[in-house]
Amino acid sequence: MSDRIYPDPTINLETECYWQAANDGKLLVKSCNACGKAHFYPRAICPECGSPDTTWTEATGRGRIYTYSVMRRADPPYAIAYVTLDEGVTMMSNIVEADFDNLSVDMAVEVMFGQTEGGQALPLFRPARGI
Repeated sequence: MSDRIYPDPTINLETECYWQAANDGKLLVKSCNACGKAHFYPRAICPECGSPDTTWTEATGRGRIYTYSVMRRADPPYAIAYVTLDEGVTMMSNIVEADFDNLSVDMAVEVMFGQTEGGQALPLFRPARGI
């Protein structure tokens, strides 16, 4: 993975299931039962239609880089990206296990889980293998 140390997230009632699923190696997104759209970052009310009728859905963990930036002046260097998941939502995350010179927009990536300084599992993305 990387030598980067990730800070612990702030966990609340709206995000508790998301972070627990991450500890179990699962990436969740919220889906709205009223309008049918998925959304990310987890919240109780759908940002598309305002409905409180939302449910958790397990994501495939696959997606594509929408855009990215490599921080080379950091020690160690790291890459951060917006990743559009197969489910249609876009989330910000770090790209790991990659040659930063070979990253590209629309590159296929897959989720993997690193850990924060306190031991919470954290979704990270790496170039997809075998897709």
